[in-house]
Amino acid sequence: MQLGMVGLGKMGAGMTLRLCRGGHDVVAFDINPEAASRITELTDNATKANSLADLVSKLEPPRAVWVMVPSGEITDSTVEALSEYLAEDDKIVDGGNSHYTDSIDHATALKKDGIGFVDAGTSGGVWGLEEGFCLMIGADRQNFEALEPIFQTLAPEDGYAHVGGPGAGHFTKMVHNGIEYALMQAYGEGFDILANSDLDLKVDEIAEVWRHGSVVRSWLLDLAASALKKDPGLEGISGFVEDSGEGRWTIEAAIDQRTPAPAIAVALFNRFASRRDDTFTNRMIAALRHEFGGHAVQPRKH
Repeated sequence: MQLGMVGLGKMGAGMTLRLCRGGHDVVAFDINPEAASRITELTDNATKANSLADLVSKLEPPRAVWVMVPSGEITDSTVEALSEYLAEDDKIVDGGNSHYTDSIDHATALKKDGIGFVDAGTSGGVWGLEEGFCLMIGADRQNFEALEPIFQTLAPEDGYAHVGGPGAGHFTKMVHNGIEYALMQAYGEGFDILANSDLDLKVDEIAEVWRHGSVVRSWLLDLAASALKKDPGLEGISGFVEDSGEGRWTIEAAIDQRTPAPAIAVALFNRFASRRDDTFTNRMIAALRHEFGGHAVQPRKH
C-alpha cells in the first residue's frame, strides 16, 4: 500500500522503515526536514514531503495518512490541517498517545466530510522496528479492513487487533500504560529490596536468572536485566521519573467507573514522589523507561 507518515521521531521513523521493508511506499513528512531526509537515505521506498499539502499531493486516492506526533494540541492541529487537504474516502490514523475522548471527537468531525478516522494505540518503543509494534485499533470496521495490510506489516504475528469503534484503540492503550506503571513499580520495589539486603546480593545476576523459567519473567524483566548489566547499582541515573499522561488518564477512568485500581494509583503517585526522592526503586523505573522507549533520564547528582 501507499501511506503518508507525519512525524518521524523515535517511533515514527521506525514505523516508516518497517513499512518500507515490508514493501509499502511511504511519503514522509516531519517539521524537521532533516528527519525526512534521513529516512529517504535509508530506503528507496520512502519519498520526502516538504509540507502536509505536499504529502497529500503525492498520495494516490483514496489516501491514508498516519499521524505520529505528540498528543494534545499538536495532534489536534495536524488532524485539522490534514482534513483541509483530504477528501471523501481518505483516512487519517492517529498512532500517538492521544486521550480517547479526543479521538472520538476527531472521528465525529471527520465523518461529516466522509473522511475516516482510526485511533491506533501503539506499543513497542524503540524496539518496534525490529520486533514489531503492538497495535490496538479503534475504528469503524470498514476503515480497519481498508488499512489492515499496514497493520499486518507493522505488528509482529498476532500483534494487532480491532478492539472496537473510534476511541477504543486509545482507551485500550491508556489502560495498557496504566498496567505498565504498576509492573515497573513492582520490579523497582523488588530490586530495591534486593539491593538493600545485608546479604551482598548480585542484583544483576538475579535479574538474569529470573528471566529463565520464573513466574515473573517478562520483556520488562529482560530490559531490567539489560539495565543492571550495564550499571548494577544504577549509579549513573537519577530516580526522577516522568509521567506522560496515560497513567493519570487511567486513574481518571477508574474513578469515573468506580473501579478500584490501587496498584496503578500508587505507581502514579510514586512517580510524583520520585521528583523528591532518589531511591533505587525510582532509578530502576527511570532505567526501564529509557530501555524500552528511549525516554530521557537525568544524570544522578552525587
